[in-house]
Parts: sequence; C-alpha cells; structure tokens
Amino acid sequence: MVASSRRSRRSRAIACAVAAVAVAATGGGLIPGGAVPAAAAADEFRPQLVTVRTPTRADKDRLVALGLDLTEHAGHDYVEVVLHGAGDALALRTAGLDWQVRIPDLVRRESEVNAANRAYAAATTASPLPSGRDTYRRLADYNADLERLAAGHPGLVRKFALPHRSLEGKQVYGVEIAHDVDAVDDGRPVFLMLGLHHAREWPSGEHAVEFAFDLVKNHGGDERITGLLKKARVIVVPVVNVDGFEKSVDDGHLVDLRTIDEGGTGSILATPGNAYKRKNCRIVDGLAPLAGECALASSPGGFGAGVDLNRNYGGFWGGPGAAAEPVQATYRGAAPFSEPETRNIRELISGRHVTGLITNHTFSNLVLRPNGVAPDTTGPDGLPVGDAPDEAAMKELGDRMAAQNGYTSQHSWELYDTTGTTEDWSYNATGGYGYTFEIGPDEFHPPFPEVVDEYLGAGAYAGKGNREAFLLALESAADPQAHAVVSGRAPAGATLRLKKRFDTPTWSGSISDVLDTTLTVGAGGGYTWHVNPSTRPVVKARQIRVVGSEPLARQTYTGTTPPAQPTDREFTVDRAADLLEVRLDWATPDDLDLHVFRKGADGTLTPVGGSTGSLGEKERVLLDRPEPGTYVLRVENWASVAPSWTLTASLYDATEHEIGGLVENWTLSCEKDGRVLEQVPVVVDRGQHVKADLKACARKWSQG
Repeated sequence: MVASSRRSRRSRAIACAVAAVAVAATGGGLIPGGAVPAAAAADEFRPQLVTVRTPTRADKDRLVALGLDLTEHAGHDYVEVVLHGAGDALALRTAGLDWQVRIPDLVRRESEVNAANRAYAAATTASPLPSGRDTYRRLADYNADLERLAAGHPGLVRKFALPHRSLEGKQVYGVEIAHDVDAVDDGRPVFLMLGLHHAREWPSGEHAVEFAFDLVKNHGGDERITGLLKKARVIVVPVVNVDGFEKSVDDGHLVDLRTIDEGGTGSILATPGNAYKRKNCRIVDGLAPLAGECALASSPGGFGAGVDLNRNYGGFWGGPGAAAEPVQATYRGAAPFSEPETRNIRELISGRHVTGLITNHTFSNLVLRPNGVAPDTTGPDGLPVGDAPDEAAMKELGDRMAAQNGYTSQHSWELYDTTGTTEDWSYNATGGYGYTFEIGPDEFHPPFPEVVDEYLGAGAYAGKGNREAFLLALESAADPQAHAVVSGRAPAGATLRLKKRFDTPTWSGSISDVLDTTLTVGAGGGYTWHVNPSTRPVVKARQIRVVGSEPLARQTYTGTTPPAQPTDREFTVDRAADLLEVRLDWATPDDLDLHVFRKGADGTLTPVGGSTGSLGEKERVLLDRPEPGTYVLRVENWASVAPSWTLTASLYDATEHEIGGLVENWTLSCEKDGRVLEQVPVVVDRGQHVKADLKACARKWSQG
C-alpha cells in the first residue's frame, strides 16, 4: 500500500509537471505590450532574457508573486527575468508589467558562447588564472582538480566529502586549506567559500575553485597569503548543487548552431535542455528521483523542476521572496533544510566557527549583505525586521570588497526580498559575517574570458577583481576584532567543546538548531579558540527607524506638462534630515513619471532617484539622509493628454528605536574519552577576548 501510494503520488506530480511544461512552451514570438498568438507553434518561442520595469516596491512584489525565473540582475526600477515560454510572457502581461527583451534567443546565445569558448581555448595554452584553466569545468573536472590539489600538497590541502550524498547519489566534495591542515581542532577561525547553489551559474564555481588554486600556488611565496593560512583555515566547496550543475553544464555544452552543407541553410540546433536549470533534482517532495528522471523532467530551460537551494535554508524560511509551489522558480522546498545539499552546508557551518562566508552566484556585479528582507518588513515576531545588528561593520567590509571589483555594495533586500538564503541562516544563527557575490554584469555563464577578467580584474580594476575582494574577506575572517576569542588552560590532550542549542525562527514557526564545535588542547596545556559571538544576531537588540508624522519642511508645486515634455521644479535641502520624500499625484488615469536629480555647483544634474509606475499608479521617490543642496524634481509626460499634477517634497526626521535584546552563552565542556569533567557558561561578544581556565577539569583529569 505504501509503495503504491508513493508511485501514485510520483505519477500525479510528474503529470502535473509535464502539463505545466506544455502550457509554458506553447505560444509564439514575444512582442512587449502585445498579444501572444494562441495558435503559434511551440518551437517559435526561444527562451529569452528580458528586463521587467519595477519602479515601485509593489511592482517588485507583484513580479515575485508570479513565480517566474528571476535573475539576480536588478536595480531600483527593474528586474531581469528569463522567459522560458510564451506562458511566462502572458503572465507578465496579465499582471500589468512592462518589459523589454535584452537577449531574444538564449539558445542562440548559448551557441555563440560555446563558439567563443572554443576559439579562446584553441588560442590559449594557459589562461592567467591560478590554475591556467581556459574553459569551463564540468563536474568531473572539479572533482579531479580538488583531488589534484590535495594529492600534490599534503599538509596544506585536505580533500573531504560532505556527509550527505545528492538526490542522485553523488558525493559532494570540498577542500580545506591551511598551514598544518590536518590539525583540524586547533582553534583557528574558518573562512568558507561556496559556489554553484544555482546550477546555471557556472562562474560561481570557477571563482571558488580558482581561489583555492590561488592560495595553494602562493603559499610559501606570498607573505600575505602565507600569513593568512597560518592564522585561519579556508574551506572551499565549489559545487554545492552537483546534480543540477551536471545537467546544466553538460546540456549547455551540447547547444550548437553551425551551418552545414558547406555553407547551406541547414543547421544543427539543440534545445537548451537543462542549460539554464536553476534548482536541484528534487522532482517530488520527500522522494529521491528515479534514474534519469531529473534530466527527463526538464521544463523549458530546466528551471521548473527542483528546489531552489538558496531558499531552503532555515533562517526565515517560508517568508517573502520564496515560492510555495514546486513549479515556481524560487520554490523553497517542503521544509527548512529538506534538501541534502543545504543539510551539507548546515552541518559544515554548525561544526566549525565559520567567521566569514562568501557564497558566489551570477549575475549582477553586486556584493550583497544580510538581511534578505527590507527593514520595515513585519517579521514573524510581529515587529519590523530592522537592519542586521552588525550593519555598520558588514557595510564597511562590503564597500571595501566592492571597491576592488567595481561591484555595487548593498543590502540583499535592495535587489528584491529573499528568505531562506545561505546567509539568512548562517549569519543569524552563528554571527559569522556572510555575503553573496553576484559575479559578472549580464549573463549566467558568459564567454570564459569574462570569468578570467572578473577574477583577476580588468580595466580600472586590473590586478584587483574578485581575487582581491576574496582576500579582504579572508583577512576579516582571520581578524579577532571581527569575531571573538576564548582562551585559558586545560589538561593537555583534553577535548574542549563549545555547544549551543536554540530555535531558529522561520517565517511561520521555528526549527531546532545546534552549534557544536571542538578543540584539542595542545601539549603545553594552553588553548586559544577563535569563535563566533555567543549571542546570535537574530536575538540581539536591533535598531528600527520610525518616521516622524510631521515634516521638517514641505513644499508643494502644481503644473501641467504637455505630452513628451518634462517639467522641472527645484527644492532645496537646507538642513540635516533623515528622509526626503517626493510624491507626484494627478487626478486623471494618466501615466506620468517622476525623476529626482541633485544639482551640482556647475549646474550638472546627477540622478538620485526615480519612479516610473504603470498607468494610474502614482509616483513616489524616497531618499535616505539627503545631502544638503538643490534638487531638481522632474515630471515627465510621454503619452498622456496634458493632465494637471501636484508635486510635494517633504523632509522628515526619523527616530531610532531599539527592540528585542537577549544575551546568550556558549556552554564550554572539558571532556576526557567522551566523559564530561567540567562545564562552564561563556558569554563573549564580537571583538572580545575572555579567559576560561578549566581548573576542575585539570583536577579530575589528574585523578584519572
């Protein structure tokens, strides 16, 4: 009965997936703002990359709710989206969203990238990358490279397998790099580098593994890197999502579009298959896929099947920006940590003091930091989420890293709301700083020379790039001022354990979590342990801002703007203020746009904000802590009859309020052969160094 039920459940799920794919694949060419021909053939629609206009927070929320395949390329007024079929275009149109096509045929673009990569590899003996690699790795290449690093550098590199095999039974591997690497429990802080949570984001794995090659190659010859590998340990897991990546990279290399018949009109054109697959290989919640099932269940572009691993972590799981339905691109999974891939990373972080973490993705040229939802969002406790308690320090490091690669340093929520992400959980559960790098400007896996340039830096960033940004992150992870230190004396050979059990909040409840790390006391009897703070960020006091009800200053303008003409008004910020709000309103159901510029002393205008909503939506721009000076407020009318409008500029103060605030402790145990001889509570904050001499343990140890 149980087996029959499982087969029936799987059959229904696959049937639904096939039906969804069929619907999404039908339809014809994409004409922004136009109708989709109902009878068009499926093969007339190729996967497209489009830029969707989202000038307001409501627009972004409406887009996220559609469950389409969002990229990580977004700005204050747009999000780029992959359309896998005409049904996706219809969903955008039905929601009243406007878009422009940026890459009209991702299959053809995949073919062009493959051709460029073949040409680069043919012309290159060895690239400037630390490994000399000149083309994208496949899964077997990653595994071979990790083995080569470990075999060639004993004492410096240790290859290891993570505890959970993938849904298809594959082992997930990482390497640990450090001076005297085999002394795992020696109390050094850990820096963790991750790649390929999302299958199609090939450069994310390349950058992770190249950083491993870089450290190994320069250890002993570069004073900075040698010193860092004595102070800290580096763990690199370049391919978190082994099943999905294998499908994406193998199918992507098959896409070919070359004329045959000696210049005739014939061509070989593979479908994209799983080349643009985002998720893992979970087909039916709770069940492992059958042999070959993941490859066969590829919806257009391979994005429909699976769980989005970067929505499956426990922190705030199930909240904004994470889809509840399996066919949606950001499907969060059946439960927090339901997937073996995220359980691997959870257990890795829970068993070490990971004081710094970078998880690599593509694309958007961004350095993102927690939290994943806007600070004024009401959280599961009924209070605003607020900014991360370590916002100032994380922003400072994020800004310094972005200065090396030309990326934009910003909060994760400024891209769009997300929950259940890697650092949503890791930062809030452990206190270790966590960042997402969105590598590259405009493609999931661009021509390989762009991977080289992003890692090493190009143009104004030559010699810097992500390599230098990663090194800055490693320096921060090794810096005791950015974490905490516990030291003291205990019996030589004793096992010390720092442990903490707690509940991690999801969006609708909580899950049980545990951090459990060990250290072996050296022959001298003294120990120094670099640890994360004892109080988790998620329960620390946090600051929220409440905007005053009365403005400090306000000015109202009225006018009429002819079609296709702008009208400018000036507003002066003559005092310190926390917020500048500009609202544009009109009585008719027309479509006006609002742009705000800061006017320089020479009259030049620098754009600082804009709002270009859809028909009937009123416009609003909000500027945080505006600099004193003159601002130009521009009303634009592109297509309406000449409506009269009202423009209001207001300055506000906001008050900071502290909410919440608990103090937690580690439990420090001293053990001999698994027997606890002493336990003491340890409270330590970021940047603190506390002493813990375990005298009772020493006394009992000597008694046998």
